[in-house]
Amino acid sequence: MKTLMVFGFAVVCLAGRGGWGQTQPAPAAETASVAPALSAKEISAMEAKLADWPGLGRYRAENAALAPAGADEQRVVFYGDSITDAWGRRPNTGEFFPGKPYVNRGISGQTTPQMVVRFRQDVINLRPAAVVILAGTNDVAGNTGPMTPEMTEDNFRSMVDLAKANGIRVIVASITPAADYPWKKGMAPVGKIKTLNNWLQGYCVNHSVTYLDYYSAMADEDGGMRPGISFDGVHPNAKGYAIMGPLAQAAIDKTLGGK
Repeated sequence: MKTLMVFGFAVVCLAGRGGWGQTQPAPAAETASVAPALSAKEISAMEAKLADWPGLGRYRAENAALAPAGADEQRVVFYGDSITDAWGRRPNTGEFFPGKPYVNRGISGQTTPQMVVRFRQDVINLRPAAVVILAGTNDVAGNTGPMTPEMTEDNFRSMVDLAKANGIRVIVASITPAADYPWKKGMAPVGKIKTLNNWLQGYCVNHSVTYLDYYSAMADEDGGMRPGISFDGVHPNAKGYAIMGPLAQAAIDKTLGGK
């Protein structure tokens, strides 16, 4: 009996040291009743995510294969999450700036801390003339855990500082509107997005950065996505990207002098 008590105490201590925090795990029977077992595919996906949290592997081969920008070529990197990632790659999203030396480096689901980690690999090392950063909605959704507006703001500051230190012009896009997130309902994003966009716009003015306002052209009167321009109220469809494309090009022309 004494041996069993010592063993149980050791298990609890080891669990606490292993990163479970202050919340102890429920007994196996209770856990099984509230959480269905994960499939092998789901477990594999989780393991892959943990092995490469910032997504450094996503574009490693494409970056290596990308030819250096020509002497007169003004390369632009579009950097972001799924809204960038899907542009021209998924059905009914239109074309991604045909004929332009623009590079898509979006990764679906990413938050700004993940983007800071891969900024050198997927932006700086590609030697673009400019970068268009569209991020923040997944921060609001809490995709990688709870985040305050200040945390998101600091990550934008870091990306802008990194770009400027490497001679890259910066365009920061507003967060696009969303009334709710289909994958994480109840986060009440409308007010949070407006607050971050107000900060982003002021920051751009004060730091000589171009502000790209997608929000005003895409939001309805309640702060959600206008009807008919998205798949799910968050991700633009071809009509949504048809709004975004000219706005992005105008911001690029302004930033690079229309060359």
